[in-house]
Amino acid sequence: MELPEVWLRGPIDNIPALLQPVAHAIVQSAEEVEKLMYGFPNEKLWMRPAGVASVGFHLQHLTGVLDRLFTYARGESLNDEQLRYLKTEGTPPNHECTVNDLVQRFKDQITVSLERLKHIPETSILSPVSVGRKKLPSTVLGLLFHAAEHTQRHTGQLLVTVRVLTD
Repeated sequence: MELPEVWLRGPIDNIPALLQPVAHAIVQSAEEVEKLMYGFPNEKLWMRPAGVASVGFHLQHLTGVLDRLFTYARGESLNDEQLRYLKTEGTPPNHECTVNDLVQRFKDQITVSLERLKHIPETSILSPVSVGRKKLPSTVLGLLFHAAEHTQRHTGQLLVTVRVLTD
């Protein structure tokens, strides 16, 4: 029996009520990515059909963007490791990197993100935070909402690229 979409399964334990939509969206993406990538050939990971972003890029970006946006939501700046990761998104790593490796890293980041959501007081979600080197204005909720919608957007782009490469 197929489960309903995540947002129709009820609340995710220990996530504040106002942050449930964020949790639902990123868990939905994790489930869709895992299912979509099952059996995807490693040799097609870095192909760019019609010049669009590769499957590898989307998998790296899904992981990186959650990490970065949740960092900003905590009121922190990116560290050197995060900046290095950002610069290499879309580039095949020097070592052997498989589809399963990238999917697992994304799933691990989902787990970290859900854990972080559990510790965000609802009273802080409208608190102002700065984004990036330019210190652009946002709020905790604005960043978390963007993390959710951006993850969903790239999941959709990944789906199309995978279909093009496997048809």
